[in-house]
Amino acid sequence: MSRAPSPDDRLPMLVSALPLGVVLAEADGTIVFRNAFAQNFVNARHSEALVESALSKLLDDARGGRRLERSVDLYGPPRRNLELRSFPVLEDGNVEGLAVTIEDVTEARRIEDVRRDFIANVSHELKTPVGAIGILAETLSEADDPEVVSRLSDRLHDESHRLGQTIDDLLTLSRIESGERFEPSVVTIDSILTSAVTRVQAAADRAGVSLAREVHDDDLTIVGDERQLSSAIGNLVENAVKYSDAGSTVTLRAEQQGEWLALSVTDNGIGIPEADLDRVFERFYRVDHARRRSTGGTGLGLAIVRHVALNHAGSVDVTSVEGEGSTFTLFLHPRRADELFETNESAPSEVSIHG
Repeated sequence: MSRAPSPDDRLPMLVSALPLGVVLAEADGTIVFRNAFAQNFVNARHSEALVESALSKLLDDARGGRRLERSVDLYGPPRRNLELRSFPVLEDGNVEGLAVTIEDVTEARRIEDVRRDFIANVSHELKTPVGAIGILAETLSEADDPEVVSRLSDRLHDESHRLGQTIDDLLTLSRIESGERFEPSVVTIDSILTSAVTRVQAAADRAGVSLAREVHDDDLTIVGDERQLSSAIGNLVENAVKYSDAGSTVTLRAEQQGEWLALSVTDNGIGIPEADLDRVFERFYRVDHARRRSTGGTGLGLAIVRHVALNHAGSVDVTSVEGEGSTFTLFLHPRRADELFETNESAPSEVSIHG
């Protein structure tokens, strides 16, 4: 009959199960214990060797009885951010031992960076039209030339529309990101494409860009939320029109590919540099900052598309060649969203990138 492990036997096993490194040392800095996480950095090669060096330095400095912290950035791949913290064990004011934790804070850093960038971008996107509206309104109040009044009024309308669009996109993204539950219904692909074309037709006409539709089966349907799906395809078409030259064509396609429905939007515009492909679905990320003012928009469209794919258990694919154009494809399962709704499950969305 096997002997039940004592508390002393279980302690190292439990500490090794922690999702962070734990190192215990004597008062002179001699290490007496490492859990599994911390053991990974012993005799490490390349950038991870920096962790062991930082640990030794921290133990030396912590012998004075103070709590200390050190950050170590590993540039990988993959890139990682680690935080080392020392905790002296004191008895009657004397240091009897030292404990050091090693925590991987990569994800926390990433979330903090996203939050900071999001706040900065929202502030900029709102401040710009608000400032312009104030200046235009002040100038308009002093203008008496009908032609000037008309021009300023048009500008005022454009800036107010830009402000309203930014707020609408923020609300839409917030609603979709929250994973709001919707009552699935049978939606025809034709209605989704028609809604997208109607939304963008006026902008396409002004830009001199033609919109074409290729639907291989007029009876294609999907179970999902029509508002979200129409928003996703509308954003893809709007994006394609913005970055297309006058005289070119943006093509919407819908076809069955195995058990999936593929809804794609193709343009012959400026394309996306390979270095930017894996970031285009980030909120506010802009590939071409030089054309930002002329193309307008909030930079939230592709983020909305990605979250619509997530909510419908689908995926989004982008294929692009710089200078030749891009194709964005939303892959949706005809009934998967209905199944997820009934079981109250969620599925991860995937983004495929092709240069």
